[in-house]
This record gives sequence, C-alpha cells and structure tokens, in this order.
Amino acid sequence: MSLTIYPAIDMRGGNCVRLLQGDYDQETVYGNSPFDMAKSFAADGAEWIHMVDLDGAKDGKRVNDRFVIEAAQKLQVNIQIGGGIRSEEDIVHYLENGVDRVIIGSIAVSKPEFAIEMIKKYGGKIAVGIDAKNGYVATHGWLDTSEQKAVELGKRFAEAGAETFIFTDIATDGTLAGPNIAAVCEMAEVTGKNMIASGGVSSLADLKAIAAKGIQGAIVGKALYENRFSLKEALTLAGV
Repeated sequence: MSLTIYPAIDMRGGNCVRLLQGDYDQETVYGNSPFDMAKSFAADGAEWIHMVDLDGAKDGKRVNDRFVIEAAQKLQVNIQIGGGIRSEEDIVHYLENGVDRVIIGSIAVSKPEFAIEMIKKYGGKIAVGIDAKNGYVATHGWLDTSEQKAVELGKRFAEAGAETFIFTDIATDGTLAGPNIAAVCEMAEVTGKNMIASGGVSSLADLKAIAAKGIQGAIVGKALYENRFSLKEALTLAGV
C-alpha cells in the first residue's frame, strides 16, 4: 500500500488544538507546544507533518509561523503549512526557512491569477488546499463559503500546473465519522494529480479505504489525539 500519512498540528494561540467542523467555538486543546508535538511525530517515524495556523487563517496573516519554522529547522521531517498565507512574501518566508511545502487556500478563490502565478513560479513547493462545504469552497478559516464549486476550482488549478491538492470536506472534519471518500475521489478524478484526503479519519480501516481508491495521502488529526490508533500503527499500515 502506498499512502503518505500526514499527522496534523493545528495551532491556535500557541497551542495544539482541534476544531469541530472548523468551528472556532468548538475547540479542544491537546498540548501547549506545537514543536514538542512535531518532535513526537518525527520520532515516531513521520515523513511529513501537516501544520495549520488557525489564527492566521482567520486573521489573514501569519501568526504561529515561529513554531512551524522551528520544526522545519530542527527536525528531520518534511513540513507543509497552511493558514494565513496571502502573499508571495508569506510563501518565501516559509520556503527560505526550511518549510517544504506551502498550502494556498483562500487566495486561490479571492486571487486566482496570483495563485496561478505562484504555482508556476514555485512548482511542487505549492499545494492547493480546497476546503468544501456542500460542494462549494470555504475560505478564511472556513468562516466564509464562496460561490465557487470545489471541483471547478480543482480543475482550474490542475490545468495551471498544480501537482498537489489537499481536499477537506468540512462536514467530516474533527468528527471522527469517517472521511468523505467519494468527494475526495471525485476531486482526484477531476484533477488527475497528487491528492491528500483530509477530514474525518477515525480508524485504520479509513486509511485502508482511502489507499484502496488510489489516493496518495491522508491527513490524520483527532484520531491520533484521541488515541484511536497510533501514528506508528498508521505508518506501518502505509508501509513506512
């Protein structure tokens, strides 16, 4: 089985947290050191860590970037970061400080031409994060829902040269109810690119189901924090 596991660290106020369906009022704190959490994931054998600046996503600027850069510079692991990335300066800030991949989300909707320019300029260092609510793209920390259909956005950026997509169905995120595999597969089919599933993974069986559909990666958050399974178990399943 070929599946890359991305343990997730969502940061808010310097803490490691999880939100229920992106609701900032439904937050659970799982630790007060993003770096220590990243260090633990790296020690367990993670090849990648998925980090999200929730404050940044909401405020439209980098807020928790120091924790991301500390992990990127001190740990032998690949880091991808999303949240609050609104300019080329933000992208360069992360890439020049050791981060391996920067996720653009809200600006893909609000400034598509700029997003395409960044994809062409930085290639595989850019991932497109598409967060969907009832099939439409949600932006700004999921506080707003656009009139853009998720699959249409995916197709546009795939044609522009984006190689990696992260697809989240907000209805499943943080619920441990299982991922929306059908929606992920639809996005994968439309784009034909490297697809990372996000939201709702609750069990090793979910990871098997994702891999069985040929999806290349899966982000795992709450299931790890709630001890549904260990990162080592997930990595073993994925053949790492």
